[in-house]
Amino acid sequence: MKTIHAPDTLTPAHLAELTSFQGRPCLSLYQTTHRHHPENQQDPVRFRHLVKALQTSLHRLHPSDAVQALVEPFDALAQDHDFWNHMQDGLAVLGAPGLFRVFLLQSPVAELAVVADSFHTKPLRQSLQSIGRYQVLALSLQRVQLFEGDQNALDAVALAADVPRTMTVALGEKHTEPHTTVSSHGGLGVGHGPMHDGQGSKKDEIDSEAERFFRAVDRAVLEHHSIPSGLPLMLAALPEHHQMFHKLSHNPFLMAKGLMADPQGLTPDALRQRAWDVAAPHQQAQQAAWSDAFAVAAAKGLGSENLSEVAHAAVAGRVATLLIEAERQVAGRIDASTGRIDPSETGNPRVDDVLDDLGTLVEKMGGQVHILSAERMPCSTGVAASFRH
Repeated sequence: MKTIHAPDTLTPAHLAELTSFQGRPCLSLYQTTHRHHPENQQDPVRFRHLVKALQTSLHRLHPSDAVQALVEPFDALAQDHDFWNHMQDGLAVLGAPGLFRVFLLQSPVAELAVVADSFHTKPLRQSLQSIGRYQVLALSLQRVQLFEGDQNALDAVALAADVPRTMTVALGEKHTEPHTTVSSHGGLGVGHGPMHDGQGSKKDEIDSEAERFFRAVDRAVLEHHSIPSGLPLMLAALPEHHQMFHKLSHNPFLMAKGLMADPQGLTPDALRQRAWDVAAPHQQAQQAAWSDAFAVAAAKGLGSENLSEVAHAAVAGRVATLLIEAERQVAGRIDASTGRIDPSETGNPRVDDVLDDLGTLVEKMGGQVHILSAERMPCSTGVAASFRH
């Protein structure tokens, strides 16, 4: 069966769309899923049970025809067999009048099916703001692939239509074939023998075409993937391709260090392991820089780890950077007009979480939010905010 609804690639723009959505009711469904058979056979079964829970909640306040319209896309997704054969580790499905979004997540999530006046977005926020995430551009003259992940998972990303998959796509059928004409010494690393007379111009032509190809890839990846995601981009390619690509790239998200290997010769798991070995020092340095910046701000009276003080500053638009402890939850809600922390109506921090509200407020006011592990936090209260003034 053809996929009815291809999953969306989660970006900050999606999160902004969901947090600013004014329609109601808002249906939020989260569940852990499985990548392989036979574990994944139970995923659609569990999904149907969660949809039933949403349906029961809706029937308490809405007429049957309205409930059916809201639940219909969820039911259609439950019957999409091809969709359920391509799971990751978690699933988020959010629906409302005029809106339906499906996201595959690379980490398991707590099971949840809730109907409310706004979407439950904390798991999405945690996925987006985790410092461990990055993208890998696997580049060779024969193939272009993009992956996204962290220490535990690295999954292929569907390339935008404008990103050329091969040199032939970028330059056309008549480009110079590199595989038998260029010396492996000083060339592009794709030749098989010594350079003979007359092949110098051929090598120059191949180099020129490779540059054109890489420029097209760089431009399209920046526009359609790096800017929307905001994630660091690691290049995985042969050493000589690194030199050329870095020289011509205009992508500010491109990491200085990359993976020096032909990505086509690596298994998916080997690519993940080797990419993380490169990414880990970069990630740790960034986390240390945020903690150091908070310490400097706090010393100047421009930082706080007090939750109530941070909440009032967030409402006033004073928070420039907010660090949140990943596993910390605080039951309650923030009054968006006063900054007062009110008790949770549900008593369930998975649904009403002060830290989730805090992240939403800071982002709406133009601040940056980063979610760190407890051992990386510069304090023990679960929040660390640097103020603008």
